[in-house]
Amino acid sequence: MSVAEVLRPDEPAAAECRQVLVAQGITKSFPGVLALDNVDFDVRSGEVTALLGENGAGKSTLIKMIAGFYSPDRGDISVDGVPLHADPASAHRIGVATIHQDAHLVPAMSVAENIMLGRWPTRYGWLSVGRQRQRALAALAKVAPHLNPSTPAGRLSPADQQLVEIARAISEDSKVLVMDEPTTSLSPPEIDRLFGVVDDLKAKGLGIVFVSHWLEEVFRIADRVTVLRDGRLVGTRPIAELDHDKVIRMMVGREVRDTVADTRPIGDVVLSVSNLSRANVLSDISFEVRAGEIVGMSGLVGAGRSELAACIFGIDPYDGGSVTIAGEAIAPNDPKAAIEAGIGLVPEDRRKQALVSLLSVRTNVTLSLLDRLTSWGLLSTTREEEIAERQIRALAIKTPSSKTRVSTLSGGNQQKVVLARWLARRPKLLILDEPTKGIDVGAKSEISELVIRLAREGMAILLISSELPEILALSDRVLVMRSGRISASLSREQATSETIMSYATTG
Repeated sequence: MSVAEVLRPDEPAAAECRQVLVAQGITKSFPGVLALDNVDFDVRSGEVTALLGENGAGKSTLIKMIAGFYSPDRGDISVDGVPLHADPASAHRIGVATIHQDAHLVPAMSVAENIMLGRWPTRYGWLSVGRQRQRALAALAKVAPHLNPSTPAGRLSPADQQLVEIARAISEDSKVLVMDEPTTSLSPPEIDRLFGVVDDLKAKGLGIVFVSHWLEEVFRIADRVTVLRDGRLVGTRPIAELDHDKVIRMMVGREVRDTVADTRPIGDVVLSVSNLSRANVLSDISFEVRAGEIVGMSGLVGAGRSELAACIFGIDPYDGGSVTIAGEAIAPNDPKAAIEAGIGLVPEDRRKQALVSLLSVRTNVTLSLLDRLTSWGLLSTTREEEIAERQIRALAIKTPSSKTRVSTLSGGNQQKVVLARWLARRPKLLILDEPTKGIDVGAKSEISELVIRLAREGMAILLISSELPEILALSDRVLVMRSGRISASLSREQATSETIMSYATTG
């Protein structure tokens, strides 16, 4: 079926689902980028509208305009007929609440203070702690009755922090709730609890915008789907008329085939980890990764996978054991030694752990090469530009120029910048910690194909992922971690979703 067949005119809304937010003809440009081009979008009461698109499609720009951070160059946005202006406080007043990917809570303040933030009740000019607690408890009762309003927000789990933000939205009598990648840091049980809250809010008539790269979640919770591509509206369809393939075609304009690793020659041992231990974190970890091999590492959140990667790369110390690259021991707790030995690490959180957001794409790409780009203390900007441009072309990074600030790029292109940084060094071992987290299906496919190509070229790959389909498709072997230990080492033939989950949960 063609995209044109998918995009039939949308049916009129059911009588009970009135439009609460309407955006018409929205156009927004940034230097060198047309982010949105004449986009129409609406949110209806009692419905979940999924907003989908590849990284760079314009979703974040539209969300920021709905939240009052940007004003459109052309077009209008209104909530229940009231115009929305570029002012977050104004957006809140007319009924828009936004839950961003990163929690917007004040860590040192209590749950109650965060729920009532900016609207603290007063009595005779003084803060009324009693009324504040009462209002916070009323909001929490609807979404998170298990939370203590006196608990500092900084002590909460990511899931509970999101519930506090939802409680804040309820306390403000919001009409529209925007949820931007709300499940990124949540475990499956926490996702189930969140979706139960969303169902309750929908039943109470709230209009919800749900942004996610996980199509399974979209089909589980959405009533309608709106797809953007390259800043333009592709279409809005009821979820009942779509399937995964149709949505992907709408998003990328082509079919995206599943990427599966092929068989290839496996060489000598590159990484050898022997009896690695760290008190209360890792216990007696031993394994190897060979040249040309993709070793997947699976496990539940908190199993110790990222902590193991940090120890191998020298970020964190360890109490016992050893790490060797091609037979040479690596000094513990020394990232410089790890890099010089030929290890590259793409960490789990690119924004906090990898990118320098205020610097350019060029500077971020070449950060790992400063020792090779300097002579007598002077940096060769010519060589720096040559390397950056080569990596931009090789990885098809979408950026107006190498001098563009990296924070302005989409998530998928930011991840490519982190990959480019290490590929420019040609490491012997590349550790990929959640490499496709928070990126769209098209970029996921590109990164998966890149991983396979690097393995074909002889690079050793340690792939850490919470996505079982990704682990199963790409791995030659699968290591399963549970409670800081390796509970199983499975061949490609032995590895199934059921087997991996069994070892991840029961060991």
